[in-house]
Amino acid sequence: MIALQIADIRHFMKKLLLSESFDRFLLLEGSITTFCTFHMDGQLQKAYYTGEEQEQIDDRSLAYWEEIRPFCFELIKGKRTPLAFRFIFQLSASNTEKLLHQTGVAIPPEQIRGLLLNIRYDGRTLQCTTGTSLTVFTMDKTLDQAWDSMIQKFLHQQEIPFELM
Repeated sequence: MIALQIADIRHFMKKLLLSESFDRFLLLEGSITTFCTFHMDGQLQKAYYTGEEQEQIDDRSLAYWEEIRPFCFELIKGKRTPLAFRFIFQLSASNTEKLLHQTGVAIPPEQIRGLLLNIRYDGRTLQCTTGTSLTVFTMDKTLDQAWDSMIQKFLHQQEIPFELM
């Protein structure tokens, strides 16, 4: 697990809300505090969708950021910045498998509950914290290290400046 301080909050927010940069992350949960606090649960409500739409959802239980991003943008846009917000992103199962394959980490995908990216803004600073959740206990930290490295590379690719905390 690593904590990263985002150096340019405005640039990060443009990437988060106005581009596709984070769109393939799943949203586990989130909240935005403006004049009141809005809570989001990323759990898909499959009963809401038609049969044809359910087929497009595949077997995922969480919404992609791209599906929720427009609603968050509507809550945040304007002249005033939010008092706070928090999002917990999860790497999709297919991207988790790609990470395992690329890094050679020997943990079976079914033992990985989630590779998480916590984004937290407190009104002054914006921090990103990585995390891993497994269904088994292991002393092996290679997955944690691979995930931490991937997030840093991702932020570099997106030209988002940060500092390790």
